[in-house]
Amino acid sequence: MLSSGPTRWPPRLVTVPGLHGSDGAHWQTWLERQFPRALRVEQADWDAPDLAVWSAALGNALARERGPFVLAAHSFGCLVTAHALQAGIVGADVAGVLFVAPASPEKFRFAGPFEARRLKVPSILIGSETDPWMTLAGARELAQHLGSAFVNLGDAGHINSAAGFGPWPRAKYFIDTLVHCEAPRRLRDETVEGGELAFAW
Repeated sequence: MLSSGPTRWPPRLVTVPGLHGSDGAHWQTWLERQFPRALRVEQADWDAPDLAVWSAALGNALARERGPFVLAAHSFGCLVTAHALQAGIVGADVAGVLFVAPASPEKFRFAGPFEARRLKVPSILIGSETDPWMTLAGARELAQHLGSAFVNLGDAGHINSAAGFGPWPRAKYFIDTLVHCEAPRRLRDETVEGGELAFAW
């Protein structure tokens, strides 16, 4: 009988809010309620964006838990997540990333250097035609650099609670898409010596 132990799938949802955090009406808060064991990355000071400090908080949050994880980031949280992945602060346990309304790196130069490079994990980037924090062209270009699938959400503002994005079923759809696309590769790469794979639902 062959088995290398239980496969923990699907991955655990982790939300990565941006500047000032995400309020109770925000789609990230709603999304957390759609997945059991969802986790939110907390920052010591939500009003002091710092790529290095916030990326370390993300890394520490994941290090305390058992993966794999799928990340749902918003605004400055998108830059934090990409930075943490590129710097190797997080990585092997991340199965996919949803970037929503990323903030322009130009607007956050003071928060530390940011370089957009191709990620090693599947990702989807959602942009808006009316986002005050990032032009649609800028969002599309960032998606290209990161190797992310790009979605234009149209006239959606900053895709936050102020723009009317509280309960947002499409966010769950995007997360489910990342999980379902990654599952075959994860199972293929699993070292199985026999028996059945055990899933931790």
